Amino acid sequence: MRKSVRALAAAAVLLVPATAAFAIDYRSVAEPSVLFDAPSDKGKRLFIIAAGTPVEVIVSLDKWVKVRDAGGSINWIERRALSDKRTVMVTSQKGTVRQRAALDAPVAFEAAKDVVLDVTGNPADGWLPVRHKDGAAGFIRITEVWGL
Repeated sequence: MRKSVRALAAAAVLLVPATAAFAIDYRSVAEPSVLFDAPSDKGKRLFIIAAGTPVEVIVSLDKWVKVRDAGGSINWIERRALSDKRTVMVTSQKGTVRQRAALDAPVAFEAAKDVVLDVTGNPADGWLPVRHKDGAAGFIRITEVWGL
């Protein structure tokens, strides 16, 4: 009985760090880069991903990272091709960026589907502060973007 209690306690302690490992990690592509089907430059070259595109990190190896894009494709990219800079991609047909984080705020600009926006702060109350590459800035609903 005593051994099973200890074993159960040890298992519970081991689960705590494992839970943190499931946090979703997003990065952006630093420069146009080739995506591969395997973690090797000898792997099949699938396509080129544009600079700034947000990707979800699935697995990290020494020089390679397995990533998922907004469309759900899973591929490998060289670690050096990723940036810590945060970006998001508009997923709605038209993303409305407002001057303030409120539905009744004036529209700052609209972004078409698949447009990449720089993240300029932390999400709060369902809104995310963003900036377009042309400098226009504002707040977009987090339900209209992918990459958070």
